[in-house]
This record gives sequence, structure tokens and C-alpha cells, in this order.
Amino acid sequence: MGNEILRQLRFDSQRGGLFYRDVRYLLIRPETLASFQRAIERALDEKGVQILFEAGFRGGTLSAEQYREVLGLSDEETARFMMNMGSQIGWGRFEVEQFNPPQKTIRVKVFHSPFAEAYGSSPRSVCHFIRGVMAGLGAVIFGEPVRSEEPLCLAKGDSFCLFEVEGARATSSV
Repeated sequence: MGNEILRQLRFDSQRGGLFYRDVRYLLIRPETLASFQRAIERALDEKGVQILFEAGFRGGTLSAEQYREVLGLSDEETARFMMNMGSQIGWGRFEVEQFNPPQKTIRVKVFHSPFAEAYGSSPRSVCHFIRGVMAGLGAVIFGEPVRSEEPLCLAKGDSFCLFEVEGARATSSV
């Protein structure tokens, strides 16, 4: 299977930027992000985790809105597009395990998360950016606040990272 995202990535030499459908992206080593993450966690503990999550949430929300609108995608197509894109831009191999908008739930496995691999061993889940992106996607699709968790993480010794997103209404009825 080819990498359609990379084929459509465009370099603008005047701006020194990489663009996919007029959205700027940048290449950065996972170890650089892991170093940043460890520093922010040391300095701020759970507040740092929340900041990393919120950064992912912002990116996930912007991407879901942008690609749904520009590409004219349905909710399911938007989710599948973003999972495919995540894989193609090097965020690991994404597999949608469950996508159920009526019940407001999404479950995604990510194999070989670069965030977990670069971070190394940890007693807690570390893929805060991906968890935030999943929450942003869920919030756009469900049209409401969501809960996003990472119960399994490669950094904790699990075989893959698992992300579970539920709409606020889904969690309030439980």
C-alpha cells in the first residue's frame, strides 16, 4: 500500500514549510517530543499531562473539522481518514476497533506509537497527544464534550496502545 499523504505533501521553499491540503505539518524526532514531555511532566505533573492532552485535542479538532469540510467526508469517513493519516504520518499503525456514533463511542488500537517508544518504560500511559487527538475527533463527530482514556499503553508494557472515547451523554447514562 502506498502512502497517499506523503505523495500529496508539498514543500514550499519560500516559507520553508511542508503542507498537506494547505495545512502545515512539520517533521520532528519522537525523542525530541519525549524529552519535552518528560520535562513538562517533571515541572507540572498532572497539569503537564493536561497541557499535552489539550495540545492534541486542538490538533484533532482542527483536523476533523478541516478534513470533514474540505474533503466532504461523513463522520465515519472523517474518523477513518484521520486514522489512516495518523498511520501515514508516522504516529503508529492505527486500527479502528469500534466506531459507534449512535452510542458515542470510539475505540482505536495504535501499534508502535512513536510517543510510547521514545518515552520508554512508564508506570502510566504516555500518549497524551494521541489521546487528545482522539478526543478532538470524538468531540467534532459527537458534537459534545467527550471522555478520552488510554487504558493500555506500550510504555506500560502492553502490546499496543488503546484509546477509548465516549461522548458526555454516553458516560452520564452509565
